[in-house]
Amino acid sequence: MRTAARAPVHVPEDWLADERSKVGPFVTREAYRLEDGSRREWSSRRHRKGQERLSDRTVFWQPRTLGWWIAVLFAAGSFLFALGVVPSYASAVGAVADAWTFFVGSLFFTSAGYLQFVQAINAPPDPGGTERIALRLFAWQPHRIDFWACGIQSLGTLWFNWSTFAATRSALDAEQAHRMIWRPDLLGSIAFIVASWLAWAEVCHGWFAWRPRDISWCIVAANLGGSIAFLISAFAAYIDPETGTVWRLPLANLGTFVGAVGFFVGAVLLIPEMRAASSEQTA
Repeated sequence: MRTAARAPVHVPEDWLADERSKVGPFVTREAYRLEDGSRREWSSRRHRKGQERLSDRTVFWQPRTLGWWIAVLFAAGSFLFALGVVPSYASAVGAVADAWTFFVGSLFFTSAGYLQFVQAINAPPDPGGTERIALRLFAWQPHRIDFWACGIQSLGTLWFNWSTFAATRSALDAEQAHRMIWRPDLLGSIAFIVASWLAWAEVCHGWFAWRPRDISWCIVAANLGGSIAFLISAFAAYIDPETGTVWRLPLANLGTFVGAVGFFVGAVLLIPEMRAASSEQTA
């Protein structure tokens, strides 16, 4: 029996490790040879995503599953972030309503991020997914890469909540706007890119891989690209604490739009990934 210090799961005694992929201290994939000579592969992301019990309905309507809500909430938040930077929309609704569009979008991100964290910490501890555990709303699992990826992203969404809510207040002076809008926006963007890289490494089982036919790879690639765009947007949106002027507003808006599109694509792909992972888990 392996201990948690060596592997992120409890491995049955008749499973012998045959091959292992690691990113730093984190195990992201292990291939096992069973006593009967057959092989079974455990993969961190597929193990987590494959636990959903899907109904016979279309995969795009699975409201009883956690994964479906994660996808829908991320898609809704991404859509509102993209909508908020569209000039015709901002002109039509006004600055205040436009600011509230971003704040509501950030709430969707926070909800999706937390559900994603819950999904990660409730993945069965055994590779076969046979050992069920009581639902947990929080757990400390620092030996798992998905714990850090989902947890750091959730933290980033809280900074976005802070930044976008502050932006709804019209009475902020230049120093307050710098401190309450720009700083948490930058911190949130940094958290997102760290989380997205961890998710990328989890799927690639290393620093880099090129697998565009793998739906999980496409999701983490879209999210990583979106996070890079969000970070560029945050730097471009630097607010001068003396004058209150934004450094490069067009670039900031473009980065926000591109980042939102990246996360929207990743969110939509989560739904067919759920089906694929569930099918592999039951195969």
